[in-house]
Amino acid sequence: MRYILDSGFLYARLNDQDTNHAAVRSVALHASDLIILPVPAITEITFLLSRDIGTHAVAEFIQALPKSNFILEVPTPEDYERSAVILRKYDDNNIDFVDACIVAMVERLRITKILTVDRRHFSVFRPQHCEAFELVP
Repeated sequence: MRYILDSGFLYARLNDQDTNHAAVRSVALHASDLIILPVPAITEITFLLSRDIGTHAVAEFIQALPKSNFILEVPTPEDYERSAVILRKYDDNNIDFVDACIVAMVERLRITKILTVDRRHFSVFRPQHCEAFELVP
């Protein structure tokens, strides 16, 4: 199974004080699952960790990345172009760049499953490659 990882999901997993911590912890992932972490999401996660927990949490997260099973995915030039289209299309939904970039990347990679706690935004998107995303949890 292939998943793309949204910032909020990973942040909730790392912060045991987050209201979504229990829900994301209960998600059963398997060793054979491919979990793709978009590189732009790393900045968003480190901002949230720094703001809410502290720099030590950021350092621990960054240090753990090379040892994780995440596949770090860098956006292509086409992903940036598609992100701009998505931002314009969903302008009235307060979509941010990371969400738009994730949508562009899942369309390119033809992934339908997103690990996210952001149902409000990701349920609005109408991807080009499938009818709707499967949002987990």
